[in-house]
This record gives sequence, structure tokens and C-alpha cells, in this order.
Amino acid sequence: MKNFITVLAGFLVIFFTSVKTFGQTEYDLPARVRHHLLIPAKPSCTINVLDTSKTPVVRCTSLYWLAGAGFSEGTIDVDLRGNDSLLQSFLGIAFNGVDSSTYDLVYFRPFNFRNRDTARHNWAVQYMSLPEFPFDKLRAEHPLMFEHAVNPVPFPTDWFHARIVVAKDSITVYVNHSDEISLKVPVLASRRGSRIGIWSDGLPEDFANLTITGSN
Repeated sequence: MKNFITVLAGFLVIFFTSVKTFGQTEYDLPARVRHHLLIPAKPSCTINVLDTSKTPVVRCTSLYWLAGAGFSEGTIDVDLRGNDSLLQSFLGIAFNGVDSSTYDLVYFRPFNFRNRDTARHNWAVQYMSLPEFPFDKLRAEHPLMFEHAVNPVPFPTDWFHARIVVAKDSITVYVNHSDEISLKVPVLASRRGSRIGIWSDGLPEDFANLTITGSN
């Protein structure tokens, strides 16, 4: 009986930190922090809830998986806010996760959004698949195929919206509700895990309004 109550309580917590409507699941990230439903990939990860009355926001470093969430194909919508510090602001969404070292990733480099250097401007959004295809290998072997400029171009320190469409053979990224594609790439990984999470590297980064539409 005690085990049943524990399982039921866990289910209710997951239910009330996510809202499902017509195939979409909206995730209350601050509630998941409070209920320990964002799982750190390593002990050095940090996460905090920002004190804001407007939008539920979490600020984190490294990778946090969403407990009880599974994803294989569909659409990921999320609002993100990074920093304008060169080589210190990287943030995005990890998916197809098998474990904390094996996953696909779409991430942004806000410090490159409006960079006047043409090369850096074209390194604004990146897809990679770890561990086989890190960004530096892809850049060396397939220049500008797996990274691109974003359009419309946000200010580096502003909130921006990302829509990541994951299909069987391709990944497409849109920014700030534009119909223009910022990045479209073939899927590199032959394996498909089901973990999905928020990811950052360098400075702490902000995430809000995470909604997932699609199949587990």
C-alpha cells in the first residue's frame, strides 16, 4: 500500500507540472525544479527558479533531463535567453537522449547573432549528435552544413523563441515564429533514445514556455 501511494504521488506531481491538450504537453519548468523532476546529467549542474511574476523561468548550467517525458518525433517550442559574452553563451534542447553523453542537440550561440564577423554570424545555431559528431568535427568536415545564421536576428540578450521540428530523417529550426528556416539538417544518429532536456554550457542560461508536440 505504501509503495502504491508513493507511485501515485509521483504520478500526480508529474501530471500537475505538465498540461496536456490535443497532443501537446506544456511543461511548468519551475514546478519541475521544486519537485525534482528536472534530472541533472552530472553533479556539477546548477538550476534555479527566477523570481518573476510574468513568466515561469528557470536558469541553469549543463544538461537537465525532463523526468517522465519521452520524445521521438514532433515539434519542440521553447523560449530562451542567453548572453552577449563571446564564447560563453550556449543554450538549446537535447533530444534523442540515450544517456548523459549520448544525445542529439540543437543549440544557439547568442553572442554570434549580430556579430559583424561573417563566419561567426553564420555560427549562430548548431545541430550536433554526441558523441560521434561534435560541432568541431562537423565544422571541419561539412562547413556551414550543420550550423547557420538565424533569421530574424534577435538581440543577443533578448528572449527569443525557437521551434525545433524533429522528423525521421531531418531536423528543422525556426526562430521567433518566422516561416523562414534558420537551419535544416539531416539526422545524424542511427540510434534513437527518448530522453529530452534543456541544455546550456558556459554562463547560466534562461528557459521558459517549453511545449512538446509529438510522439513518445
